[in-house]
Amino acid sequence: MSKKVAFLQGNEAAAQGALYAGCNFFGGYPITPSTEVAEVMSIELPKVGGKFIQMEDEIGAMAAILGASLAGSKVLTSTSGPGLSLKQELIGYGCIAEIPCVIYNVMRGGPSTGMPTGPSQSDVMCAKWGTHGDHPAICLTPASVQETYEEVIRAFNLSEKYRTPVMVMPDEIIAHMRERIVFPEPGEIEVVPRKAPTVPPEQYKPYDTSFGDVPPLASFGSGYKFHVTGLNKMQDGFPTTKAEVVQAEEERQVRKVDANVDDIVQFEEYELADAEVVVVAYGSTSRSARYAVNVAREQGIKAGMFRIKTFWPFPDKQIKALAAKVKGFVVPEMNLGMCALEIERNAQGKAPILGIFRVDGEPINPDQILEKIKEVK
Repeated sequence: MSKKVAFLQGNEAAAQGALYAGCNFFGGYPITPSTEVAEVMSIELPKVGGKFIQMEDEIGAMAAILGASLAGSKVLTSTSGPGLSLKQELIGYGCIAEIPCVIYNVMRGGPSTGMPTGPSQSDVMCAKWGTHGDHPAICLTPASVQETYEEVIRAFNLSEKYRTPVMVMPDEIIAHMRERIVFPEPGEIEVVPRKAPTVPPEQYKPYDTSFGDVPPLASFGSGYKFHVTGLNKMQDGFPTTKAEVVQAEEERQVRKVDANVDDIVQFEEYELADAEVVVVAYGSTSRSARYAVNVAREQGIKAGMFRIKTFWPFPDKQIKALAAKVKGFVVPEMNLGMCALEIERNAQGKAPILGIFRVDGEPINPDQILEKIKEVK
């Protein structure tokens, strides 16, 4: 039997991916250019017994999904730049309280209201540094409609596996373009369930590290009672100011992601076997980069592309390895050099970095990238 095929917009695919992953609660607030996610979820969630709620603002939307997640739901919110800024305090709450959730953020021009209908890639640093304090960060940057569907599923899996908020950040081009998508059969893509406690309610502690860096999470209403707070906490969830406990807890929360980068980080290598010039790209810009690499190859230039699928944790190991053997990097991005700084940090002076930075609401085209490839000596 042939698989179901559709012609979908990126945002529509994101909603369908969330449903495949078992999402049964959406809390959001309309904002260009992500509103289609909410529209689809408002129609489809009631059909599967799920709940859709439009809150009074983005702050309320983030609070709603955290509460629903603690009650056992798989949860999603969608937003864009200004909304993401408003969500940051509660994203931090989700990090310290270790509440699984997925935040789908379509990158548009900024700061502030910026360019609501123009593409951008300027939120990637916000994904890691937007909320205050030390905390883990997982951020995925899909480059096609099909991949948006699949990466949203992966985001749900990672959020449940590591008990942490996970962001999916397509740029506006990916979110609004339409492409053919092939739907996987039920069970074809793994869907990770939440790790439930194996001890009786009277013995349960929500942050019991005897179960490892990611303790099981009980659902409110299931007979398990526990305390949740945005304060530094002990294993039973109640606040503490004991220095040694706070230090250990903060380190554990970061370690649960940092110690598993090989499980989390995904990337694509294109024509890298003999590449002397490597274009590092992500999102829609990687599509122009692939075309430019092909043209460069036709002209006798040994170019290749390293495409970032997981922006955070950043693929440090892979970039360091490339820096040791290439003549230089070309980094095209729709911001003023955010990814280029991460490449520079990892290259450690071993290879020059030539950037193409656009914040004018226009996509970076293959000719711009090809021209920059030729500048690498």
